[in-house]
Amino acid sequence: MIRRAAVAVLVLLLLALQWRLWIADGGIAHTHRLKQEAARLASENEQLRARNATLDAEVRDLGSGVDAIEARARTTLGMVKAGETFYLVVNP
Repeated sequence: MIRRAAVAVLVLLLLALQWRLWIADGGIAHTHRLKQEAARLASENEQLRARNATLDAEVRDLGSGVDAIEARARTTLGMVKAGETFYLVVNP
């Protein structure tokens, strides 16, 4: 009888430790989720770094030359130079 009780206690202890290992916070499942989140955030950071580099290059270009400002005004604002004719093509 004592032997069965001891085996039952050991089995329950083993199950409790397995639950903590596999399911509880700090366990394998939690660690896997955190690694996936870290990889997703690293990828997002890399995309944002590339975007920031592009914007930085554009800011430097706009600050150094008139041609970049003119091109930006033409594409964004639709501005034309004096003596140019503006044509608007509309799709039917």
